[in-house]
Amino acid sequence: QVQLVESGGGLVQAGGSLRLSCAGSGRNFGSWNMAWFRQALGKEREFVASISWNGDLTDYVDSVQGRFTISRDNRKKEMYLQMNSLSPEDTAMYICAQTSYWSRLTDNYNRWGQGTQVTVSS
Repeated sequence: QVQLVESGGGLVQAGGSLRLSCAGSGRNFGSWNMAWFRQALGKEREFVASISWNGDLTDYVDSVQGRFTISRDNRKKEMYLQMNSLSPEDTAMYICAQTSYWSRLTDNYNRWGQGTQVTVSS
């Protein structure tokens, strides 16, 4: 059973940076496309960024393009999200997920972590 566990969230001032990690367990971590989603209080879960199984392809929502960088290390079974120039609008629970698709749609993701909270103060 593959599990995904996020870490690295916290409280940061606007303009600051955080690096999130998503650790996977089980076999075949490197076979899955992965993504970060976020969900702010009272809002729907939204796509943030995705990375292909070998790291060759990435995709970002426009609001984080140029500020966030997604990466992965399949030997360590980990995925990362480097977040720079954070703003209060980035405050949310950040959740990692895996899929066999190349997609921004939550319905196409078959496994989710529990999330790590990111709070950006103004």
